[in-house]
Amino acid sequence: MNHARLATLLALACACACDFVHAEIAISACAVPNQSMREYRALPPALDARAVWLDRGHIKWPGADPKASYKLYYSASGIVWPSVGGYIPYASSIALEAFTGSLRADVAQRFKYVGDGPVLSLRADDLARVPEVLRGQAVLVEEDSDGRVRAATRLQAAGALDDIYAAAGSMTGLGVTPTRSATRFEVWAPTAQQAAVCVYDGAEGSASSIAQMKFDPVTGAWSASLPGDLSGRYYRYAVDVVVDGMGVVTNLVTDPYSVSLNTDSKRSYIADLASPALKPKGWDSTPSPASVKAQTDMTVYELHVRDFSINDPTVSAAHRGRYMAFTETQSNGMRHLEALARAGLTDVHLLPVYDFGSVPESACAAPSPSGEPDGETQQALVRRTAETDCFNWGYDPVHYNAPEGSYATDPSDGARRIIEFRQMVQSLHRAGLRVGMDVVFNHTFAAGEKAKSVLDRIVPGYYHRLDATGKVEQSTCCDNTATENLMMGKLMIDSVTQWATQYKIDSFRFDLMGHQPRAVMELLKKRVDTAAKRAIPLIGEGWNFGEVANGARFVQASQLSLNGSGIGTFNDRERDAVRGGSAGDSGIDMFRRQGYVNGLYYDPNAQASGTKVDLMRSADMVRAGLAGSVRSYRLMTADDRIVPLAGIDYGGQPAGYASESGETVNYVENHDNQTLFDIDVLKLPIATSSDDRARVQVLAMAIDAFSQGVAYFHAGIDILRSKSLDRNSFNSGDWFNRIDWSYRDNYFGSGLPPADDNGKDWPLLKPLLGNAAIKPSPSDIAFARDGFRDLLRIRASSTLFRMRTAADISRRLRFFNTGSAQEPTVIAAHLDGRGYAGARFAGITYLINVDKVAHTVADPQARGKRMRVHPGHTADKRAMGAKFDSASGAFTVPARTAVVFVEG
Repeated sequence: MNHARLATLLALACACACDFVHAEIAISACAVPNQSMREYRALPPALDARAVWLDRGHIKWPGADPKASYKLYYSASGIVWPSVGGYIPYASSIALEAFTGSLRADVAQRFKYVGDGPVLSLRADDLARVPEVLRGQAVLVEEDSDGRVRAATRLQAAGALDDIYAAAGSMTGLGVTPTRSATRFEVWAPTAQQAAVCVYDGAEGSASSIAQMKFDPVTGAWSASLPGDLSGRYYRYAVDVVVDGMGVVTNLVTDPYSVSLNTDSKRSYIADLASPALKPKGWDSTPSPASVKAQTDMTVYELHVRDFSINDPTVSAAHRGRYMAFTETQSNGMRHLEALARAGLTDVHLLPVYDFGSVPESACAAPSPSGEPDGETQQALVRRTAETDCFNWGYDPVHYNAPEGSYATDPSDGARRIIEFRQMVQSLHRAGLRVGMDVVFNHTFAAGEKAKSVLDRIVPGYYHRLDATGKVEQSTCCDNTATENLMMGKLMIDSVTQWATQYKIDSFRFDLMGHQPRAVMELLKKRVDTAAKRAIPLIGEGWNFGEVANGARFVQASQLSLNGSGIGTFNDRERDAVRGGSAGDSGIDMFRRQGYVNGLYYDPNAQASGTKVDLMRSADMVRAGLAGSVRSYRLMTADDRIVPLAGIDYGGQPAGYASESGETVNYVENHDNQTLFDIDVLKLPIATSSDDRARVQVLAMAIDAFSQGVAYFHAGIDILRSKSLDRNSFNSGDWFNRIDWSYRDNYFGSGLPPADDNGKDWPLLKPLLGNAAIKPSPSDIAFARDGFRDLLRIRASSTLFRMRTAADISRRLRFFNTGSAQEPTVIAAHLDGRGYAGARFAGITYLINVDKVAHTVADPQARGKRMRVHPGHTADKRAMGAKFDSASGAFTVPARTAVVFVEG
């Protein structure tokens, strides 16, 4: 392509509204009348990418013939069109040789998952041509002796790119950097043939300037500088890349390092985050609360920005569902959070607040359903507007470094979302709450040439994890990213560092963290702590599944692989024991598999199948969770064995999986799956009173609060929040995700939940939703609310509930009422506080009686001691009425009650 034509194409691309311009049909694509430059021809069909470029000099083709002859054909214009039995004209080629040596250890380890096949090498003289090859179309061909095609494949090129452009990993200037004298743009695009930056004066309108960018062959980045400080303007990149099946395409795309955007993320915003103009008053002088000295001090409330205020009439209409709602300190919602902070809550964790793709940022729908408690009209309306309404959890990232626009009062103004996000954080900090952020680096909203694909339209095929044929893996439900690749890992590290330093985010929760390499997560931890000049706790979902399962590609950041890292993972062992069954249960299993708090064996429902042995095993699993699920803790089990928690089976895995208590995140409810109240609707006998349902809720919260490790609670668990039995409310609209901070309603019976994930269970759910006796009264909600605050006060009162090390737990936590002679409906434990910093008490004994009747259990070591009910108990008269007999060391605990006694 000649330079004159390139300039014309860039001008068209920057000025028009289309996201990409096909280099061969650029004029017609942008609806420009001059057709003289159009040169259309048929393009080759897409090939699978079965070969893997291991590093710049080595290629592996699984399943290929090791004795055959191979050539690497390449074309800058994408015209390689192999046909079996034919020749390949109009393309350059490189002959390859069979490699018989040993690959570098790191290369062999990285690509251990690639199937068996010949490794081919480039001659030393040809290595300098590899960057040129990567900027065009590359096809690996097996040829016969006459040079005819026997087989052909594209190549997965991440290994070669990481090898050639390793220096890019140390880059610090990616994105836009405005200064007083100039504004610099830099984007990593090593496979681009050309790149330019288009600058716009506003969120709408044509480009005001276009600058050709310069390529750095060392890093693979393109850069350009324009005179003056362009802060407040917008920009996009125009990059020429080869796209399989399309040839050369000029993509007009936003910056992966965008710090903000206009409405619906169509243009990147130019800003210096350190600018005073982007900081609310007092921003620099408002510190994060110093309530967390160690990761185990964290007591977390998981909250969705829109859920928090959209249903709160005490928030001004303009701020409902937005960042600014958190600044209205007299609203019901903020009063609730402030009360929790006073009681001992340390952190609010926000569901995704980076830029995501599932909510229209302007003119989104806000339907108001109505109908019978067990009706279908509510979910029907929610379903009709699901893709156009204002609600989504946001697990569909588009730009990782920019605040989400739908939560800003004006998404068209790139500055507003930055300022208002900071105002939200500042208000929560002033309320005594640290702010955590849910991040989703395991996938993107889109890949390829889709409109909301960013990474793939700049470096096609690099940022996403590919299967054996070159297709993007989707085990996480969307297009999986490959953080094992240098620049995707760097993007994750750079993004988290920016949120921690520029927005004062105090901790991070990683969605499906098991899809990330442990090594990258540990590097992230080191770098973000250094940059933030403070410890930034990292927790995440350590589930082990998909194409990376069991270390198939790398050592994962998963439950069993992270021990010793200091990074926390969610504890499904305790969750399942407390709630019953597993997260994936459906049909009759939802009822049959009761849990420890909701009736297993001692209060069976009509479909229950649990035995006393099941109950005793469940009690042991609860004890394991209370001990932080640390591997080394030794417990007397129901069969009278004393074994480390690592020796107790949990579905083929060890019940104890963590090395230290800070590596365990305990929870009984979060945004995923049914709420705890809804689970108990399924598990408890239908005749269970609403008062007892509230008590069961408090019992589960008590187990979480008393467990060693991080305590994690879903917003609304303390007020009996219901989602009308919805098992997956990510796209169920405001209606099924409501919270009532006035404590009058928990929204059980809001209609049958959407059919997508619940429809097959409607016949089972309908009679429950129609049963008015299940719905709690305001007094039931108040009981759970106040009971939760008592639990927070009790947990905060002593470091014995938050011990720092596994050794501390082994030394100071002792269970009694264990073994085969136990009363299995009572968990009883003693915490030794003598000589322990922050213990406050010489000893603490807690008891959790899940049964419908009172029980008395004795601790021989408590004889002669003077113990009293913890002063933090203020809401539950039953707890305050629990008894201790010093002469016998016996504790009498009322039915369905959790109680704490203190010594000294």
